[in-house]
Amino acid sequence: MTARLVVGPFNRVEGDLEIHLDVADGQVAAARANSPLFRGFERMLLGKDPRDALTITPRICGICSISQSAAAARALADAGGGTPSIHGARMAALLHGVENTADHLTHFYLFFMPDFARPAYAGHAWHAEAVTRFTAAEGGAIRAAVEARARLLHIVGLLGGKWPHTLAIQPGGITRAPGMRDRMRMALSLKGFRRFLEDTLFGAPVEAFTDLSDTDALMGWTTGDAGRFLRIAADLDLAAMGQGAGRYLSFGAYPGPDGPAFAAGTWMDGAPGPFDPAAITEDLSHAWMLGETAHPSRGDTRPDEDMREDAYSWCKAPRLNGATMETGALARQVIDGHLLARDLAAGGGGVLARVAGRLLEIARLQPMLEAWVDGIEPDASFMAEMPPLPDNGAGVGLVEAARGALGHWLRIEGGRIAGYQIVAPTTWNFSPRDATGTPGPVEAALVGARVGADEDTPLSVQHIVRSFDPCMVCTVH
Repeated sequence: MTARLVVGPFNRVEGDLEIHLDVADGQVAAARANSPLFRGFERMLLGKDPRDALTITPRICGICSISQSAAAARALADAGGGTPSIHGARMAALLHGVENTADHLTHFYLFFMPDFARPAYAGHAWHAEAVTRFTAAEGGAIRAAVEARARLLHIVGLLGGKWPHTLAIQPGGITRAPGMRDRMRMALSLKGFRRFLEDTLFGAPVEAFTDLSDTDALMGWTTGDAGRFLRIAADLDLAAMGQGAGRYLSFGAYPGPDGPAFAAGTWMDGAPGPFDPAAITEDLSHAWMLGETAHPSRGDTRPDEDMREDAYSWCKAPRLNGATMETGALARQVIDGHLLARDLAAGGGGVLARVAGRLLEIARLQPMLEAWVDGIEPDASFMAEMPPLPDNGAGVGLVEAARGALGHWLRIEGGRIAGYQIVAPTTWNFSPRDATGTPGPVEAALVGARVGADEDTPLSVQHIVRSFDPCMVCTVH
């Protein structure tokens, strides 16, 4: 006998989310992810001056606004045929990397770990410590993480003036030329953040964590809050929970003169492959949207106000060569070639792999941020003069937000925005079914999740959903 269960709205998730489950024999037989709130940012942009995208798109989200800003700036630069200043691009990468690190920290401490302080886990040996450290708004680790995050974001204040919704990132670079004093202050901020990582999160040098090369070595890590998570993961077998199709996508993160700091590409069938932006389509068959399946450069966002019965979400279904793709920190690290990430992904990933992928990325980003600050040359140019935007043209901006691949596709006609399409990371991960009936990544990962007889919000479902770190406000823009 199959029962229907609606889980949601979810707490500790950015935006509105419902998961509709078919449950049979104590486990999920099928899942449908519903993004129930349409926001319409792509509609707002129509008819505007193309440069208005720099102001409007960061307001899509309050926790990954720099990612939206970076994508808009790159789309405008592409449309105008200009190249940002090398030093300005490096400072834009610094701003972006700081935000992504802060997002990963927020996910681990504020969104994910508090679930293990629930009374349902009271019989486990680790539960009392989880309550002390990870109880929402009260745990000692939560307070320490919030303070460390605030200190890290001082860097955004110095370079960007404010966070979120800074206007510092522009097509030609950044608006603030950092001086020697700024470099020293940012270096001190990063030194303090490293101290938090090494005293609290990892309990050891970050380089020791990045040196881990396989899952066995990872599961032997015992120090810091990372070690506490790994003990919980081993006890609950989070490695086997929420496994996906093993197909990963990255647009490449933090572009520089020698290429992105984390590589672009795909990972399919256990092997790396190239990424072709022309192979992206947005399927509308199960979305409350009007129009045809098309590449984002030719797409539109017209809501179906009648909400036809064969659809169930405001989220479109992006596909790459017709295939679902998972995106995020794990995907970036797999495609960049890190041995631990590839070993974690070998079985299709899962809750353990996704969370460990974020921890790995935090550890790998810290030395990069330090190097970018150390390399600041106060006398350098941080803003290049850009060609004027064409009256008619197009541009694309592809970046990596904390949650994964983010793309902006801009079309200009008569000097105004005639089309603007955004495909966000959670649009990929929480997409509905496509015309072939293939479920999106989170829908597929939920199949087989355990559902207790008395659970109306199954813990396994919550762990799987949160392992993707959904940002639903970005999903439907």
